[in-house]
Amino acid sequence: MRSVNLDTLPHLTYCFLRLVRTRCDTAWACIKAAWWGVELGKKCSFHGPVSFKRYPSSHILIGNDCRFNSAPGSNRIGINRPCMITTLKPGAEIRIGSGCGFSGTVIASGNKIVLGKNVRCGANILIMDTDWHDDDPRIEPDEPVKIGSNAWLGANVTILKGVEIGDGTIIGAGSLVAKSLPAGVLAAGMPAKVIRFL
Repeated sequence: MRSVNLDTLPHLTYCFLRLVRTRCDTAWACIKAAWWGVELGKKCSFHGPVSFKRYPSSHILIGNDCRFNSAPGSNRIGINRPCMITTLKPGAEIRIGSGCGFSGTVIASGNKIVLGKNVRCGANILIMDTDWHDDDPRIEPDEPVKIGSNAWLGANVTILKGVEIGDGTIIGAGSLVAKSLPAGVLAAGMPAKVIRFL
């Protein structure tokens, strides 16, 4: 335990208030998950107001020990929106493995999105398997997205439909991932391309 003095007091106060808010937000998120029929694993924590929306006859499953940062200051990079987990159609599915971390992350599925274990999502990431506007004749069908275990997505990354990202791959901040990437690589750019193997 740190001693309390003028140097440590602001930090200790911040930590205490964050702990209190996280416990309150986690309790409220569990109520929201139950209301929306989201299967929420054990020991998940929430800082800030998460948004769940499950379409009837669809599924959202979240593994144990996942962390969701939605408050603007909960990630010091800066979060510009809450975490939003949404299914858009009957039969759509979102599966999130244990130990994943999210900061202002939006996950929207009209088909199927699967995240492995220990996936790290930086601030303000968008993951979607749909183009959203089914009434537009130019739009092609939804395609599933799969992100392997231990993948790390930098801040402001966008993952488009039909993408598969291999285990342990790192995506650089600000990248647009439009095509699948193998396991164990560093990729970045718009569109994202392999820079090197890890």
